[in-house]
Amino acid sequence: MAIVDLVMPKLGESIMEATILRWHKKEGDHINMDETLLEIATDKVDSEVPSSAEGTIESLLFQENDVVPIGAVIARINTNGVMTSAYDTAAPANVAAPAQDSPAEPVETEHDIPYQPAKTEVPRLQGAARFYSPLVLNIAANEGIGLAELEKIPGTGNDGRVTKKDILQWLESGRKNTGSPVHTPATVVATPDTPPVSTGYEGNVEVIEMDRMRKLIAKHMTESKATSAHVTSFAECDVTNIVLWRDKVKKTFEQQEGDKLTFTPLFIEAVVKCIKKHPWLNASVDGDKIIVRKDIHIGMATALPSGNLIVPVIKEADFLNLTGLAKKINHLANAARSNKLKPDDTQGATFTVTNIGSFGSLMGTPIINQPQVAILAIGAIKKRPVVVETKQGDSIAIRHMMFLSLSYDHRVIDGALGSTFLSSVVKELEGFDVNRVI
Repeated sequence: MAIVDLVMPKLGESIMEATILRWHKKEGDHINMDETLLEIATDKVDSEVPSSAEGTIESLLFQENDVVPIGAVIARINTNGVMTSAYDTAAPANVAAPAQDSPAEPVETEHDIPYQPAKTEVPRLQGAARFYSPLVLNIAANEGIGLAELEKIPGTGNDGRVTKKDILQWLESGRKNTGSPVHTPATVVATPDTPPVSTGYEGNVEVIEMDRMRKLIAKHMTESKATSAHVTSFAECDVTNIVLWRDKVKKTFEQQEGDKLTFTPLFIEAVVKCIKKHPWLNASVDGDKIIVRKDIHIGMATALPSGNLIVPVIKEADFLNLTGLAKKINHLANAARSNKLKPDDTQGATFTVTNIGSFGSLMGTPIINQPQVAILAIGAIKKRPVVVETKQGDSIAIRHMMFLSLSYDHRVIDGALGSTFLSSVVKELEGFDVNRVI
């Protein structure tokens, strides 16, 4: 009987663990190669994990809501389709015992050994928000552990995170030592040392619990504002040439390439060219060091049908021509909206572009996507009368205009560099060749 171990796959360079959201199969079920076995969640994206073998599910080693380290065995598949224990030490009756002069090498098994995180102290930034897995939060809610007490629990997981084992040990030992009650009473009575606790909301309200992704967005946005010194500069841009050219070629482009040509690849193409001229916009901060990234990976903020936001990444955007950018952007956008993004699709961005104009906004003050140092918001394109300078003198013409909003980290980028980069993008867009060939 052949047993195949399925492990939690590598999900990106910075991702060390993932939360199991849902198993699609149970023990005893048959599964095909590449069929979805489970759904997982990381700090960035939800994803499906396919099976790497065909057979019968022998065992599932973790439960839903468990946080699992990358590389850990999560399930075992019997590829012979025979549901007998893979760890039965008794030899089958029809198999001869090995010869004495050729002893079999011992086989190590680990199916009974639960995951135990190394007990190492991981330093944490003072005042930084702490991530809690859905499982830990559920246990805390059931046991009446508030946020203040949750912050006191020593974490042995990645980046000091509190694991299931940590919170259970705290319930067994830590709370006994501190005298904290295991369960919070239903009615809270104020004492001289305890301020009154509000038990409801006044007026006609609807209380909506944030979903997991909305909680992550809130956490990342507040952390970014606390980390970077945000400054936003604005510029007006005449994109008439781009609008006219796209109107002229979009049908031909779709017939030739099988993909639609939106404005986004045209804007990102211009941004990439300007990043090459001003490489500090493609940087990050590490303490007192400025890390200038040589690879240009453009994050593309994308709204989801649920109302949430995700940022898939166009890797090595400087190596793609306009057609390549259009195809990659359409693929990532469609994958995001259909929940088909892979975890690695949201990793490694060095600069982010957000098209707020697609929802009608003229301009905005976007929040930097950490650890980047800048983000560009593209406003809606509107026809407006503007003054046009010609050899014959000034005149008023109807032009396609839009605003660009660049938020940048003042720890690294001063107003001069931020404004210079923004002006460079404007110049690149306004100088678009209306006679360009696809």
